[in-house]
Amino acid sequence: MRGIIPPLATPLTPQGELDEAGLARLIEHVIGGGVHGVFILGTTGEGPSLSVALRRQVIDATAKHVDRRIPVLVGVTDPSLAESLALAEAAAAAGCDAIVAAPPYYFPVDQPALLGYFQTLARSAPLPTVLYNMPAVTGLSIAPETVECLVDEPAIVGLKDSSGDRDYFQAVRIATRRRVDFPLFVGPEHLLAESLRAGGDGGVSGGANVFPEFFTELYDAHFCGDAAQVAAAEERVQRLGAIYRVGPVTIPAIIARTKAALAARGLCGPTTAPPLAPASAEEAKAVGVIVEQLIQRTPLAASAPSPVSTGLIG
Repeated sequence: MRGIIPPLATPLTPQGELDEAGLARLIEHVIGGGVHGVFILGTTGEGPSLSVALRRQVIDATAKHVDRRIPVLVGVTDPSLAESLALAEAAAAAGCDAIVAAPPYYFPVDQPALLGYFQTLARSAPLPTVLYNMPAVTGLSIAPETVECLVDEPAIVGLKDSSGDRDYFQAVRIATRRRVDFPLFVGPEHLLAESLRAGGDGGVSGGANVFPEFFTELYDAHFCGDAAQVAAAEERVQRLGAIYRVGPVTIPAIIARTKAALAARGLCGPTTAPPLAPASAEEAKAVGVIVEQLIQRTPLAASAPSPVSTGLIG
């Protein structure tokens, strides 16, 4: 397991139901862009905002449309361990390949409790577990010392880091070095190339929903040792990051603007699940202009974007 694995957006109808046709289009779009897997029901997929019934629908529909062409990873993050395990059972029954779990939110548990939680989850779940470090939304970080203990769990098979903390990524790389089959993925898009150079194994990049080829080209160029192509692909990833900055940058806004970009590409509608609000008309218009410019491969009129604000969540 490595490469570019988009955290798939969840297409919704205006009534908040699953837009299965939109989901099928999005899946074909990212597979056509060369991605190496998909991750559903994560942050970009608005998993915690969806009902249990809808999450199960997403699992079944995704497995059906992917049809084992690429691995399907399923987010099971939930305050309830029992609910996470139930989702894992549903993912296994549908033929998915792994689950992805962030720390259970709401109660600020300490690291020993977090260690015990992940050990229980991994030993009880019917699928391999990928750890998901996302402190910005869970309020908890999986400490490198905890990761080092979890490396001994054979059912835990990798980690996605969306902290945006370079020191954390390096510390986890060191903590997991005794196990060669333990890939590390980075969430923030602006850190993708840097993380690959630092020994990372791929990216879970939200922007890969919109332009998957930007990210797969960067990944392929890195492993071919083509520095010029890496730089060119990285520049396109940075330009794509402009869609996130058409207004104040927050995690909910990034998700809403990603969906606005998908709407601009004709893949699905812009509807978000409450409490997230969709992009405003002005923001959606600005996102559409950026998307069109990227499609036409014309230089953006704006000055070069700041690398620190591109694609915060993955």
